[in-house]
Amino acid sequence: MNNHEIDYKLYGDDMQFVEVELDPNETVVAEAGSLMMMDDSIKMETIFGDGSKGHGGGLMGKLMGAGKRLITGESLFMTTFTNVGSGKRKVYFASPYPGKIIPMDLSEHHGKIICQKDAFLAAAKGVEVGVEFQRKLGAGFFGGEGFIMQKLEGDGMAFIHAGGAIHQKELQPGEKLRVDTGCLVAMTSTVDYDIEAVGGIKTALFGGEGIFFATLSGPGTVWIQSLPFSRLASRVFAAAPVTQGGGGKNTGEGGIGGLFNLFND
Repeated sequence: MNNHEIDYKLYGDDMQFVEVELDPNETVVAEAGSLMMMDDSIKMETIFGDGSKGHGGGLMGKLMGAGKRLITGESLFMTTFTNVGSGKRKVYFASPYPGKIIPMDLSEHHGKIICQKDAFLAAAKGVEVGVEFQRKLGAGFFGGEGFIMQKLEGDGMAFIHAGGAIHQKELQPGEKLRVDTGCLVAMTSTVDYDIEAVGGIKTALFGGEGIFFATLSGPGTVWIQSLPFSRLASRVFAAAPVTQGGGGKNTGEGGIGGLFNLFND
């Protein structure tokens, strides 16, 4: 085993957080800003990259690891949490938006998972958070997540998060699944990923589902989310009040609130 062995427990339903239990000298690596709380004797440290040994030692190795994170649009830095006490200690990480946390034992998935570039939450120290380039130009340019996705490699535990409810589906050899590009959360390395255009000009322009969708071919495992963050954000933005002249007044308000605004004007 190259990764630290950690125990965990999930809490909550729609706004989940994960409790990670660390033995003395065990470490978990997490995205900056994902910490919820932690016990005493947990040492927090900011590092370049993911802290794995896959990039080698020295400055160049650390810069390579950090550079990969920069390409995916993530922060150059990650945070490690190490138990420096004599007994077991716990640290907690929370999802950034409503959804589920998916625990993944990478040793059960051939040591590699490919996921959305913003799905990673935390992992045992030693798990390598890298870059997965889509080999097909169509998947890269129109895949919803762009040309670059994240890959998690190692033999330890990793935690990713997704929006809404999660559906895990096992694809048999030759079995295909068509998915909205934003709903794909993660897949094993054996799944073939491509992009297919929606048939018919009328359907593409007025169907409301976009012009492209992802085609996933087995064998392998895929994880699908019911509420991509981009879809949630667009609905929130669409429901936001309309303002005039930067004054912050809601022009769509009616009733008593609208009368007060009228008199104030």
